Amino acid sequence: MSTVDRQDITAAELGGRVQGLLDDGLRLTLVAAHEDSEAFRVVYVLTGTGDRRVELTLRTGMDAPAIPSLASVSFPAGRFEREMRDLYGIVPTDHPLPRRMVRHKHWPTGWYPMRSDAGAPPPFGPTEGAYPFLKVEGPGVYEIPVGPVHAGMIGPGHFRFSAVGESILKLKARLWFTHKGLTKLAEGRTLADALPLAERISGDTTVGHTTAFCSAVEDALGIDVPEPARAARAALLELERLYNHVADLGALCMDVGYGILNVHTQRVREEVLRLGAEVTGHRLMRGGVVLGGSALLAVPTAARLTRIAEDVADIVDLALRQSVVVDRFTGTSVLSAQNAREIGVLGFVGRASGLDVDARRDHPSHPATASVRSVVQTQGDVLARFAVRADEVKASVDLLKELLPDLRTGRVVAEVPDRRTAAKAVSGLGLVEGWRGTIVHRVELSPDGHVTRLALADPSFFTWPALPVALNNTIVADFPVTNKSFNLSYAGNDL
Repeated sequence: MSTVDRQDITAAELGGRVQGLLDDGLRLTLVAAHEDSEAFRVVYVLTGTGDRRVELTLRTGMDAPAIPSLASVSFPAGRFEREMRDLYGIVPTDHPLPRRMVRHKHWPTGWYPMRSDAGAPPPFGPTEGAYPFLKVEGPGVYEIPVGPVHAGMIGPGHFRFSAVGESILKLKARLWFTHKGLTKLAEGRTLADALPLAERISGDTTVGHTTAFCSAVEDALGIDVPEPARAARAALLELERLYNHVADLGALCMDVGYGILNVHTQRVREEVLRLGAEVTGHRLMRGGVVLGGSALLAVPTAARLTRIAEDVADIVDLALRQSVVVDRFTGTSVLSAQNAREIGVLGFVGRASGLDVDARRDHPSHPATASVRSVVQTQGDVLARFAVRADEVKASVDLLKELLPDLRTGRVVAEVPDRRTAAKAVSGLGLVEGWRGTIVHRVELSPDGHVTRLALADPSFFTWPALPVALNNTIVADFPVTNKSFNLSYAGNDL
């Protein structure tokens, strides 16, 4: 089990303490507000290599809750603070961007839905003025609005382009059109009732979010998950990584006019989804991860995994031998290492810009994941993001084959302790490398075992602000392929 260094701090100490931890190589992973009977608690979670974890707790009064802003210290901190202000009414003092982020203009003023005294939602009114999009003016400048409603099953998001000719001068991405109040829905649930909620946070990341939630609960309760179950969870995470990466490799080719490869990747994706159904009973692998362990119906064979990897390698080879693909990918929408680092980008997008951050290695759940092969590119363009995903397919299959000897069918679970006689509330943290990047869940449990607080961050929350940066000076026609090269989640962001 991991050890968390927990510290209570004052407002005067906050900035210096966080800056010191960041300078020491830790990353700000989560900022979460909690409402107690007499005060608000704000918990700052920072994590580092070697599974180092630090939690700083700052308290503020109920009447006029306020905290010092860390936006000048950490870009992600500033976004967490805006989210917290919108949902709890906790004001980050001296924040450089004080306008709303989660609550759109038609949300009632002064209503904070996460607070216990929020009550039923008051009437939502007409929009209070236009959204303050930055106006880019000059000869030949025009605007292109896209969304929030899109084709297909993706969630809603609005993109506002300011362009001259075909060149994008500025892009603004506006999200949170369908904020679900998910963390509020988790409050008061038993662990058995909260688990299905975790499975449905973001459909294409079922295993990632379920594993993070279960890991947080197990951390809180001191449950030692059996080694075969740890191997099973690691294997399911790689299967989830496979079917998502494979689908995106094909979609990227389709967006530059090489549609036949998309047909082939959809064929491979379908094979991986069917494999997931054989292993867990569900195509998205719901039910494979359970509290305290895992539940597998079957174990894949090394030969089948090898065929999948070889099939994808052939498709990638065909793509990279076509000038229509390579020319459109190379140098398109470059995200520099400096920008990626300052924004806090995670997952394959960060690794394509030279940031070697991977929770499988930094927070290993099984010995095999601690030595997972690192896949890093430095160019930061669409081609780099394509190449990282293509190579991660092979790395995932290699890891899967290493895990196969440890996999067991049936339910492999540790005993979950009876909380009915517990004396105090507990908290725990779960960190998982989902296919988009590091997922974090933090839970607080009452003495009787109910969820009193679930706070979480999907990697999309960190990476969305990087998309407009990468698109600067890109042509409008390359927006679809750039957007797909990031493939961020609306559901994972609009919690």
